[in-house]
Amino acid sequence: MARTENEDREGRILDAAAQLIAHFGYDKTTVSDIAREAGISKGAVYLHFESKEALFEALLIREMMTYALNWLALLEKDEAGGTLGGMYKSMLYALSDNPFMAALFRQDRHILGNYVRKPDNFFKRFQEGQSSSTRFEFVHRMQAAGALRDDLDPQVITHIMNMLAYGLVSMDGVIPAEETPELDDLIEGIAVMMDRALMSPDPTKADIGKQIVREIVDEAYQRYEQLEKSEQEQTEQ
Repeated sequence: MARTENEDREGRILDAAAQLIAHFGYDKTTVSDIAREAGISKGAVYLHFESKEALFEALLIREMMTYALNWLALLEKDEAGGTLGGMYKSMLYALSDNPFMAALFRQDRHILGNYVRKPDNFFKRFQEGQSSSTRFEFVHRMQAAGALRDDLDPQVITHIMNMLAYGLVSMDGVIPAEETPELDDLIEGIAVMMDRALMSPDPTKADIGKQIVREIVDEAYQRYEQLEKSEQEQTEQ
């Protein structure tokens, strides 16, 4: 179905916001800057978004959805996508393809600025009632299914995964480019190490991870829909 003029304009606004915020950060990017980059008037931006905060949250949702769909697509087409290393490899490739999401993963204060200090920011609203992260939930369910060794605390495994991913998206500011291996080689190497260190030797467990990721992504989408419905009802009251 062809996109309407309003949808195209909204897409340009979000594209401009993603580019500017990834470079200058939330605090230093103004609605005027975004309008100028998108080639429209400031008033036209407010036809789509009532505030800079609302625009930023729409951008967050779009980029998170894009990232999740890309992650799932990479996972599904990878024959080894159901292992811990396969899941992690797909996640890292999806993350490396999205500079905005990489900045969010780092919790980059330059990018997020004062937004994360807001008591009702999107992250807090979305995670309300959740006791664990997506990666922890994946590890926990993989162990419960017998696909991962269970002699290590899932929190320890999750923390190691987070450390590796953070390093992947942050090391360019620490290690000179000439001393850094190709990104693909790094991601593939991390996946091999994780599978050899943590996966069950039982070959029948090698595809379980795909279904677990599908379940977790579906649950996250349902949680978002519930949040959106709840906030819409509050607005209408």
